[in-house]
Amino acid sequence: MPSRALFASYRRLFAAPGAAAFTLAGLLGRLALSMNGVSLVVLLAERRGSYALAGTVSAAGLVTGAIGMPLLGRLVDRYGQARVAVPAALYNAVPLAALLLCVRLGAPDWTLYACWAACAAAPNLGGMARARWAHLYRADPAARHLANSLEQALDELCFMAGPVLAMALCTAVTPEAGLLAAGTLGTTGALLFAAQRRTEPPLPARSAGDRHGSPLRVPGLRVLLLTFLATGMVFGSTEITTVAYADALGHKAAAGGLLALVAAGSCAAGLLFGLLTPRRSPGVRFRCGTAAMAGVLLLPLAAGLGGAGLGLLGVVLFAAGTATAPTMVTGMTLVQELLPQRQFNEGMAVAVSGIVVGISGGAALAGAVAEHTAPGTGYVLPAAAAVLALLIALAGRRSLAPARKAPAENAERAVSTSV
Repeated sequence: MPSRALFASYRRLFAAPGAAAFTLAGLLGRLALSMNGVSLVVLLAERRGSYALAGTVSAAGLVTGAIGMPLLGRLVDRYGQARVAVPAALYNAVPLAALLLCVRLGAPDWTLYACWAACAAAPNLGGMARARWAHLYRADPAARHLANSLEQALDELCFMAGPVLAMALCTAVTPEAGLLAAGTLGTTGALLFAAQRRTEPPLPARSAGDRHGSPLRVPGLRVLLLTFLATGMVFGSTEITTVAYADALGHKAAAGGLLALVAAGSCAAGLLFGLLTPRRSPGVRFRCGTAAMAGVLLLPLAAGLGGAGLGLLGVVLFAAGTATAPTMVTGMTLVQELLPQRQFNEGMAVAVSGIVVGISGGAALAGAVAEHTAPGTGYVLPAAAAVLALLIALAGRRSLAPARKAPAENAERAVSTSV
């Protein structure tokens, strides 16, 4: 499809007043999130001389973030996006500043763990943006599909640009510059996002006996959580294995470009996927996505075991990324269809938390494999994790069929749209 037609298709999403404003504000916050990991590792490796310390401090933040994100999502569902995002963003700047101060003053290592673990209240702007699209186009499934595809492409764009920007700041300015920039962008983006009140979804009406139970009570979300956990392992193990493989070939600096190709493949696929008219149910599309992911991840495995050069590896990594976005887009669509509106933010935060935990576990496994096996062997891990994701999706296929909205839910939506 010509690029002009591609842009025209996505331009219609922004016909809704305020859509461009909250999208751009959310983009700032997500760019900051993608900068954090690299910035922290470079800072601690430079100032404390230990990659091991940097890795364990980063892992502590991932664990607390995976716990804190759904809790924050529950607060957003209960009190609204602006009332939660503003104090959360302002709070999150405090432990980040404390971490930089502790590093500068040579404070004990435990203070670094405490400060980074406390940075678990960053608002999930990606989830809140998806909730806004779902509300704006609640009567237009095709537009919601297009919006979810756009959001996934923006996620991939951030994870291409963020680490590169962070590395440039940390090396060209000062090791602290990456986290300083990430903190500034994250806080500014969250505050600007929260200021876009006209596109904020209204709070659904609640009855006196309404209980806000966990969205994990919904069987389909449990299936999605496990599938996203395996998908996160794909991401984490691919990243570490690619770095180790490039290093073994004497071109460690090329690893960033190789990983950017994975994100580029996913970004391109996400944009093109949004242009397709969904004809099958989300559950079927999700299983097809996980099957495609399992298939294309055999390509880097074959290249790695065959001792391919960086050029060929880059091509197959781009191809391997193309199945990621359709899977993630459909997964987030399922979250929205399986859950009532009053649990959208918490449900999407649960899904993202599964990915975060999977990334951490996959990276740890890939690191151990890279230490004790030949270069390229680690690509077994993302291939196996993709197969696991497919098996989970197949086993839970009945739970991934959204039930018809109950009358109470329809009434809830009617009340919420009239507010």
